[in-house]
Amino acid sequence: MTLAKNLGIYQQAGTAPGAAQLVEDHAPLVKKIALHLMARLPASVQLEDLIQAGMIGLLEAAQRYTSAKGATFETFAGIRIRGAMVDEIRKGDWVPRSVHRNARRISEAIKAVEGRLGREAQDTEVAEELGMDLDEYHSALADSNSGRLFSLDELNESGELPIEETEHSDNPLEGISSDAFRQGLAQAIAELPEREKLVLSLYYQEELNLKEIGAVLGVSESRVSQIHSQAALRLRSRLSDWRV
Repeated sequence: MTLAKNLGIYQQAGTAPGAAQLVEDHAPLVKKIALHLMARLPASVQLEDLIQAGMIGLLEAAQRYTSAKGATFETFAGIRIRGAMVDEIRKGDWVPRSVHRNARRISEAIKAVEGRLGREAQDTEVAEELGMDLDEYHSALADSNSGRLFSLDELNESGELPIEETEHSDNPLEGISSDAFRQGLAQAIAELPEREKLVLSLYYQEELNLKEIGAVLGVSESRVSQIHSQAALRLRSRLSDWRV
């Protein structure tokens, strides 16, 4: 089913005229977000499945949005669309438990090394802490990146749960419940190694894909994936003391 056919179905779903126009105007945003997510998902996840879930998220956003919410519709809808896609992926349960377990182990190892040395942990040091050689560590990072939908706007005080899981709220930013946490997250990002900060900036702010980032940095796409994953897990380790 194409995006156009999807759009036709959702336009017939009893949507108010104003909301229907919002859905029509922002339908391309669904495909854009789906393609962005696909860059870090295994081949078993189908683009059409993400688009269908995203269109439902867009429809819900159009029905709930008012300008009084303090965010533009595109911002509000983007959170709903991404959340609907993430929910759809989680229903598939395609990530082995070993991937989640290794991600936790890496995060804990980074925290242990940095706590002991008082500086950022290097790849070789984390690998040694885990009892892995460097190739094994990089392989674990690549698995973690394919298994974890990490985003800077998906963290709350636990360092684990995405904002989208609080979707009963009308406030798209309610998942981040305190200024203190926002400041802590900003500080944690600012203290990342320069290359990790650059990868996150190019990926989330400039919306380049991994191949494009690799071209900018002069490294392979797989290396970018490793850097991205390590940045995510480093942030997770540094925010692990936060609890909801």
